[in-house]
Amino acid sequence: MNSNLRSVLPFIIFFGLVALTGIFQSWSFAFSILNMCLVSAVMALGINMQWGYAGLVNFGVMGFTALGGLAVVLVASEPVPEAWAAGGHGVLLTLLVIVGFAVAILALRRVSTGFLRGLLTVAGAIAAFILAASVLGPATEAIEDVDPSFAGFLGGAGLPVLLSWIVGGLFAAAAAFVIGKIALGLRADYLAIATLGVSEIIIAALMNEDWMARGVKNVVGLPRPVPYEVELREEAWFADLAASLPLGSIELSSLVVKLGYIALFVAVLGAILWLAQKALVSPWGRMMRAVRDNETAAGAMGKDVKKLHLLVFVIGSGVIGVAGAMLTTLDGQFTPGSYQPLRFTFLIWVMVIVGGSGNNWGATIGAFVVWFTWVQAEPMGTILIDNATFWLGEDSPVRNHLLDNAAQMRLVVMGVVLLLVLRFAPRGIIPEAQRR
Repeated sequence: MNSNLRSVLPFIIFFGLVALTGIFQSWSFAFSILNMCLVSAVMALGINMQWGYAGLVNFGVMGFTALGGLAVVLVASEPVPEAWAAGGHGVLLTLLVIVGFAVAILALRRVSTGFLRGLLTVAGAIAAFILAASVLGPATEAIEDVDPSFAGFLGGAGLPVLLSWIVGGLFAAAAAFVIGKIALGLRADYLAIATLGVSEIIIAALMNEDWMARGVKNVVGLPRPVPYEVELREEAWFADLAASLPLGSIELSSLVVKLGYIALFVAVLGAILWLAQKALVSPWGRMMRAVRDNETAAGAMGKDVKKLHLLVFVIGSGVIGVAGAMLTTLDGQFTPGSYQPLRFTFLIWVMVIVGGSGNNWGATIGAFVVWFTWVQAEPMGTILIDNATFWLGEDSPVRNHLLDNAAQMRLVVMGVVLLLVLRFAPRGIIPEAQRR
């Protein structure tokens, strides 16, 4: 098959399936799937930069996604003045202690070496921990006691929500820098375990530190770049539009909001994809692939392999953080309990593998295909089981058990899809181009 046709045909088939979903199920459902496909594609591009460009195994996807979501809360939500009055000063003092400790460590690296530096670092860490704990504990308790049913956290800065997408990327990139400085010297399997462990730690912290983002109580009603459906229906121009169309105002408002998100997400995905492609075909991209294929040879040629790995790890994680902020904005709520590292990390990796690691277009179509399949497997599985077991009768315990567990069909389907792709297209739907 012609390489150009092979690259374009999967996208044509995918958008055809989305259109069929709109025709036979509902356009609102089809647009919801498309929005999540676009967010998933941004995440897949982040992983593709790390694995496809540099061969780095990052299983901390959900941790970086959660940091992106946290950015939406801290940037876009309104501040809670009572909480700031109760304990905000304590939180700020703790941050100053942490920053002061970090600055002191950097200064020690320049003026001291060996045993003395280690001793001073340990002593400083103990002192900083005791001081921070003595101040932060009472401050956070006071914050969480402020109207805990509806607030109980500091809130955010009340800034435009689109700014939080950039901040989300910076949060994730900063975390990746710290993790990378520690873990990137590890072997691939140890790096995978380390990043998964860090992801669990990040999510556990978000779930338990109520003062930061309400923990498992969740933050709802976050600002969005497009209006909420209820607010949209109150606009005079929308009422006139709804009156002139056969659709009801509820369905029309849902479609308009989803189309607004689609436009925003396409713009973000397009920008990241364009930059990723430019980087991939640049001398830097060729150098990264050379490091991926043979680290020893690249090191012998004078390349700082660890520094290059750190750079691409930070960039890829930053892209994942942007996707996390987009996801939280789409939902309009921040729910730390929904970030399940083992489940959804696997799903993002399947997207990259199925699409074609090392190829940005492949990672994108992989995200589209895998998320579409993941969502449609349950309703399609229900229809399949219903038609296959109708002869057992409505009261059959076997039939009812299968119907009740139709949601598990998505796991079976994803396994089958992965096996088929690995068997018939081991390099993915759109494989990495072989450049000479």
